[in-house]
Amino acid sequence: MAGYCCGSSSLPRPAAGNAAFRRRETRTRNAVRFRRPTVVFSALSDPFVLEIAEKLEDSLSVNAGDCAVPLQKLRDVSSQSLLSRSWPSLKDEPFRFTDTSFLRQSRILPVSVPPSPSLELPVMAGGSVSPHVLVVVDGRVVPSLSELSSLPEGVYVGGVSDLPPGPASERVLEVLAQGDAFHGGDLFWDINGAGAPDLSVVYVPAGVRIVDEPLFLRFFSMEGGEIGTNSLFVSNPRTVVVVEKGAELAIVEEHLGIDGSDSKCYWSNSVMEIVVGDGATLSHSYLQQQSRNAAHIKWTFTKQESSSVYELTEVSTGGRLGRHNLHVQQMGPDTRTELSTFQMSRSNQTQDLHSKLVLEHPRGFSRQLHKCIVSYSSGQAVFDGNVKVNRYAQQTDAGQLTRSLLLAPRATVNVKPNLQIIADDVKCSHGAAISDLEEDQLFYFQARGIDRDTAREALIFSFGAEVLGRLPYESLRKGVASHIKTLLSAKEP
Repeated sequence: MAGYCCGSSSLPRPAAGNAAFRRRETRTRNAVRFRRPTVVFSALSDPFVLEIAEKLEDSLSVNAGDCAVPLQKLRDVSSQSLLSRSWPSLKDEPFRFTDTSFLRQSRILPVSVPPSPSLELPVMAGGSVSPHVLVVVDGRVVPSLSELSSLPEGVYVGGVSDLPPGPASERVLEVLAQGDAFHGGDLFWDINGAGAPDLSVVYVPAGVRIVDEPLFLRFFSMEGGEIGTNSLFVSNPRTVVVVEKGAELAIVEEHLGIDGSDSKCYWSNSVMEIVVGDGATLSHSYLQQQSRNAAHIKWTFTKQESSSVYELTEVSTGGRLGRHNLHVQQMGPDTRTELSTFQMSRSNQTQDLHSKLVLEHPRGFSRQLHKCIVSYSSGQAVFDGNVKVNRYAQQTDAGQLTRSLLLAPRATVNVKPNLQIIADDVKCSHGAAISDLEEDQLFYFQARGIDRDTAREALIFSFGAEVLGRLPYESLRKGVASHIKTLLSAKEP
């Protein structure tokens, strides 16, 4: 089955005199060819990172012979790259305002229990019922919980081990090769590649439309450690989405814990690679509602070909740490990118968006709207948004706006908008605003007989409504709006 494709990576190890090392080498010899390290182990490696990588390798070595070639190649390349990675600190610019020390201080353990095909899953966002649903639990595709029978002919959605040979398989290999050459990835990108237990694939051939009834990609975290035990279970979901020339696709990507996970500690370390072909359109709704004790680190890497459209609407409210690394690259002229994100940080939460948009060709268009609410004094939000207009991106129209609402004393937001322009025939703008609610706004309501508390509640909700209103389906909008209202009305624990 697609959900149980496993294999051993070829991560180099210290000198073979170590007995445990010799046992691992013997156990995996028949699965993949073992490669000796060509660099000095202690000089280039972070011991904590190597410890995580070793645990991931051991957890994936049970069914090494059943692993699909694209997945094994991904693991091999990522494992090699981990040799030069170190754990990020506050001295590293990308993590200057994002503290990941609680992860390092935890005992990181790979998810070890395959998902049960009889799990009871939460209802879809907004109570929606869609005929197209792919379920991934702790990084593994679960066909028995998915519903994919009514997809149009030629469309493939599922695990890579069931992907038939042909154009789809070749395209997936091509996308993974491009990702290997992508130098903007970080430690968490490589940990995902080295520890991915499965590879989810969404392939839409040229000219096919899946818009009226969206494809739901539902990612669940099930296994976790008990609070106070210092154990943190990590899962590494990996997804490749390819929308070929002239095709149209709407996806709703959900990340959440299964019922009862609020009392569990876990780390979801997810990667999604996207290719939008010539003249194709992808509408991408991304909802992150992990449990309060979870860490959620996510990479979204999108490449857009000529005349393509990519629309992202994100609502992130969950996790003790929620970080989204969003990288979009326009690879052809007349390309359109629209990014709308809303993040909410409550008690002892950090919500972080690091985005990079690269415009390389003439007549590119982009709009980015980022909004966040920090509602408690111990909450924190981070926005680091980079828009780069390169030399040949003439006649580009690019706009970026970030607005943050701080509702409590000592609530914190760190904002770093960045617009780099090398082309000389462009129309570009960016802006940033940070504030609490203004008194004149409250007075406007009070002058019309509305009490102060009700006025404040309405203004806070309407602040995020601009982004919520861009979700493409009414039931989805209502469900997310209800969730936000519940969070805003909750008292600090």
